[in-house]
Amino acid sequence: MSSSVPSKSTRPVALVTGPTSGLGAGFANKLASLGYDLVLVARDEERLAALAADLDRRYGAKSEILPADLATVEGRDDVARRLDKGVQFLVNNAGFGLTGEFWTLDPEVLQSQLDVNVTAVMQLTRAALPSMIASAKGRIINVASVAGLVSGRGSTYSASKAYVISFTEGLAGGLSGTGVEIQALCPGFVHTEFHERAGIAMDLPKVLWLNVDQVVATSLDDLEKGKILSIPGVQYKVLTAASRVIPKRVVRGINNVVGKGRGRT
Repeated sequence: MSSSVPSKSTRPVALVTGPTSGLGAGFANKLASLGYDLVLVARDEERLAALAADLDRRYGAKSEILPADLATVEGRDDVARRLDKGVQFLVNNAGFGLTGEFWTLDPEVLQSQLDVNVTAVMQLTRAALPSMIASAKGRIINVASVAGLVSGRGSTYSASKAYVISFTEGLAGGLSGTGVEIQALCPGFVHTEFHERAGIAMDLPKVLWLNVDQVVATSLDDLEKGKILSIPGVQYKVLTAASRVIPKRVVRGINNVVGKGRGRT
């Protein structure tokens, strides 16, 4: 059974997808600490309940638990209906990568990845915007990846994140003057459960790793500054800037060595 944000609450409401670990948990905790109540969206109701209790205990934040599988039409529709009622902040964080070469993977699994990483972001953003525009106030963070800017880190994953970046940048122009702010967040390698869930073994130099708090803080700071594209970490700012001037074949070669490009999708 889900718990609901009290109707008499005067706190703004933020909806976060994939909040039970990693960046999603980081955003949920930070937004709760800033005075938001939460709508928590993930498949695992037990972990959602545990997170809701923790946010209440630590910050006095009340949470609505919304179990949903964003790989399904039903799950996305459930979350879209909640967004239709209005929230002040949306973090489209849910997403996943896959291990294995593209041509070896089950087409249904590949479609699920596309539905979570791309379709859900598009549909949930669409559902959130009317009420935000009507109130001339709202914030949306779409979690993308450096992989969407620098080719080589897996085919479908990189492509899905490139979509999120292009989609967000395109929307930003249309939203100018509406009071709604939008951002594509492009982190590099972050210490989370992401790679473990995807079955991707990572043995990288320490300099390439970011931590969750660093990424969340950079994202929110960049949002305050009106930056549509947020790239946490000096090392990734340098990497993405260099990728614009270095020939793409060279970038792909470096990425395949450093980022373990093969065996990922």
